[in-house]
Amino acid sequence: MRDRPTGSESEADQAGAAAQPQPERRRWPRDPPVQPMAPGVAPAALTPLHFSTGELQPAEQFQAWRAHMAPLVEVRLPDSVPPENGFVAEQTAWHCGNLLIVQQRAPGHSYLRPQAMLRASPIDHWYVELLQSGMTWTEVDRRVGENGPGRLAFRSLACPFRGRATAADAVLLFMPYELFADDIAVLGEANNLVLSGNLADLLITYIEGIVPRLDRLTAEEIPRIVHTVHDMVVACVASSARPDAAGPQTNKGMMERAHRHIHLNLHSAELTPDSIARAIGISRTRLYQLFEASGGVLNYIRRRRLQQAYAALSDPTDHRPIAEIAEAAGFDVAANFTRAFSHEFGVSPREIRKAAATERPIAPVAPAGRHRGSTIGDWLKALGN
Repeated sequence: MRDRPTGSESEADQAGAAAQPQPERRRWPRDPPVQPMAPGVAPAALTPLHFSTGELQPAEQFQAWRAHMAPLVEVRLPDSVPPENGFVAEQTAWHCGNLLIVQQRAPGHSYLRPQAMLRASPIDHWYVELLQSGMTWTEVDRRVGENGPGRLAFRSLACPFRGRATAADAVLLFMPYELFADDIAVLGEANNLVLSGNLADLLITYIEGIVPRLDRLTAEEIPRIVHTVHDMVVACVASSARPDAAGPQTNKGMMERAHRHIHLNLHSAELTPDSIARAIGISRTRLYQLFEASGGVLNYIRRRRLQQAYAALSDPTDHRPIAEIAEAAGFDVAANFTRAFSHEFGVSPREIRKAAATERPIAPVAPAGRHRGSTIGDWLKALGN
C-alpha cells in the first residue's frame, strides 16, 4: 500500500494539477458495451406494433383512437368529457401467429360492436381481457359481465355487444375462431363469461409471466406458448361455465357448428350453402339468416379462404406457385385473386411471398381509402399467419 503523501507533496501535486487544463467531464452515462449473443441462443422473433395518441394535439387524440378502434368497436367519450380535453391512449401489440397479445392503456370510454358492424367485418375472434387496473361492464344478450383488476373475461367478436370502461390498463389476448374449432361444445355458450377459480388464477399468472418476456421469445418457443394458452383458456372456460349453459341449442350454437363445418371443409369444391345446411340440419333460409351479420355465408367462406392463402404465402416452406394457392382459395383467374387479396389485406400476394422468402414477414396494412395507417383490425387480420 502506498504511503500517504506529505503535506508539501500534496500541495505541489495540487499546484501542478491546477496548471494543467482540465478536460471537460461528460455529464451523461456512457453507452453500455454491446453484449455478444451467447453461442447457440436463437434471436428474438417478435417485433412489437405500436399505436399511441400521445404525440397528437389534445383535440385530435380521441378521433385518432376512434379511427384505430373502428374495425373492432365504436368508441365514445363519457357525456361530461369534451374531446378537446384530450385522450391519451396507447397499445403495444405482439403478433404470435395464432395469438395477438395487446397491452393497452386508455382513459374511460364506452364501446359498441353493433350488428351492422358484423356484416362488414371478417373479425370473429375470441378474446380474453385481463384487467390490471380499472373496471369494465360489458353487455351481451342482456347479460352484463363485470370485470375488475386481476380478473379475466372471455368474449366473442362474432356477437354484438356494448359496454363501458373506466380508465384502465389491460392485457388483451385475441385468438382466431379456427384455433378453437374443435372446442365448440365447451365454448359455444361461454360468451362474456368472467373466469374464476384456481385455473383462472393460473392463467393470469402465466399471462403475467409471458408479457415481460415477449421481446425475447424465439420462433421455436412461440407455437408452444400459443398451444399452452389455448389449452388453459379451454380449461378455464370449462370450469367456469354457467350452470344454465347446457340448454336448448341457440343461434350461437348453430353458428358454431356451421363455422366448424366450414373450417373442416374449407378447400372442398362441395362446400356450398346447401351442403352446410344439410350438415348441421337446418334449412338454407335459416343458414342465410345465421350469416346475415357476417355479410352472407359465401362472403364468410371467401374471407376464410383468403386468410388461408395469406398463411400459405407467408410460410417460407410452402413452395407452391401463387396460381396454385389462388386455385385452392377458389379463384380460377389469377387477376381476380390478386385483386381480392390486395383489397382484403392491403398488400399483394407477391409482396407477401417475397417477404416470406427473406424471412421478414409483413402484416396486412390498411388499404387506401380506409383509416390512415394500420388499425387494430389490420393487426387482427394477420392472425393465423
